[in-house]
Amino acid sequence: MDDENGDPNASWWIEGSGRLDGAVIAVAGAAGPAGRATLLRLAEAGATVVGSDADPARLAEAVDAARYAHGGATVTGDTVDLLDLDATRVWAEKTEKEFGRIDGLVHLVGGWRGSATFADTDLADWDLLEKLLIRTVQHTSLAFHDGLLRSDRGRYLLISAAGASKPTAGNAAYAASKAAAEAWTLALGDAFRKAGGDEGPRSAAAILVIKALVHDAMRAERPNAKFAGFTDVTDLAEAIAGVWDRPAQDVNGKRLWLTPES
Repeated sequence: MDDENGDPNASWWIEGSGRLDGAVIAVAGAAGPAGRATLLRLAEAGATVVGSDADPARLAEAVDAARYAHGGATVTGDTVDLLDLDATRVWAEKTEKEFGRIDGLVHLVGGWRGSATFADTDLADWDLLEKLLIRTVQHTSLAFHDGLLRSDRGRYLLISAAGASKPTAGNAAYAASKAAAEAWTLALGDAFRKAGGDEGPRSAAAILVIKALVHDAMRAERPNAKFAGFTDVTDLAEAIAGVWDRPAQDVNGKRLWLTPES
């Protein structure tokens, strides 16, 4: 697959079989465009996929699309309030109990708020983004930690933005939220490293870094837009599946760039 950004750092995810037969992978934020693409790709790879979202109607559509695109694939959906730690733990425990294992959590919960200038920043944006971009990461990582450790190929994947390491004046709340979520995920990676001892980690927490995402509906709405440096949701889904092709120690605690590193 060609990397539309022309980024040599993105070549890490091209190689590998991309097969995930027998794996059980949860996808948080499964009803959006990136979630839909990820459900489709993981189902195609042979994984059992369990999606969650706060919108039951959109989640049902996403699950049905993945299930019907790949006949025989096991794709299910649960409406989960990821701002409720207890509810998130119940989802993790239910998933592992029903399918016997849990091999991954892909965190696609997103949101954006910004301002024209730094001085115009509305701290209400921070209040919202702290919940969407940080609290949900805290809850999913804590809820799935033990199950991922029990797996022989557990992966926790956070999708982040280049702006987290190079914030701009109008994106203070967003960049700070993303940076905090990255730090939390790297701490999870350190926990996996320590649990692996001298043999190295069996499970991994990694961050996939993009500039922004683009999908077909966006292109249809803005046919003349270039979307320079954006990552297509199908390419993101391919990259997500590719993380399981690499040994845990190669990706654990790493930022994996799908856009030129800043």
